[in-house]
Amino acid sequence: YRVVHTTGFDYDAEVVASYNEARMLPIKSDSQLVFSSKLEIQPSGSAHEYIDFFGTRTVAFEVLEPHSVLEITANSVVELRPASETSADHLEWAQLAEAVTTQLELIDALTQTERTNPPAALAKAARDLAKVNTPNQTALEICKLIFGAMEYRHGHTGVHSIAADAWLRKIGVCQDYAHLAIGAMRAANIPARYVSGYLHPQLEPKLGETVVGESHAWVEWWVGEWVAFDPTNDVSVTNRHIVVGRGRDYDDVPPLRGVYAGSNESKLNVKVEITREV
Repeated sequence: YRVVHTTGFDYDAEVVASYNEARMLPIKSDSQLVFSSKLEIQPSGSAHEYIDFFGTRTVAFEVLEPHSVLEITANSVVELRPASETSADHLEWAQLAEAVTTQLELIDALTQTERTNPPAALAKAARDLAKVNTPNQTALEICKLIFGAMEYRHGHTGVHSIAADAWLRKIGVCQDYAHLAIGAMRAANIPARYVSGYLHPQLEPKLGETVVGESHAWVEWWVGEWVAFDPTNDVSVTNRHIVVGRGRDYDDVPPLRGVYAGSNESKLNVKVEITREV
């Protein structure tokens, strides 16, 4: 796939300077080969790339000349390869509890955040599922519970929304589904993390056809290995999901974050295009 993700801000007046971080470039893994990836920034400024604590490619940059528009374009070509078969011998509850105490990564993935902290009713439902299922089955049932209870609808939640609010309204977008699933899994003592990336919207992507896409979010839980699932669409992660970053919640993986000096008002612009090239 070729993914072209353009984002940035229009300011209502010139800003003097801006300092930003972008997480828009796909990561490399056994199941995801990155042929090329480039970030273009206008106006240009100094930039450097690093891998953050959670393994996400991050570009920090600053624009020190006055500007009224900031535009960032990530152009990437990736090949998605079949994921390795997951183990049939996932950990049982006692084994999972013991393993969690030995790895910082898992302790982070088990700690609730403000965004993921679930309402009491959902936390209880998750713990009830855990009483009659293995950890892996519990995580899967949590995803299916959320998919059945929620209605996917734009415009009712935003990037600052939290799981508890989305559950109260039973309305949200992929970010809300992911936060709800993660919070419920953590309530059941299953380490879980947030995954951001892109999803080709067609089940059978047509060769050479460019389609309008968007940033997407799904979850991974650890039961001896990381298992990925898309609760928004009630499907296992497939060869249409392109991974950009992972973290405890959305706050660890926003596509663009920064500060600027100048105008009080700004408008965020986002456009994602995805093309199956082979």
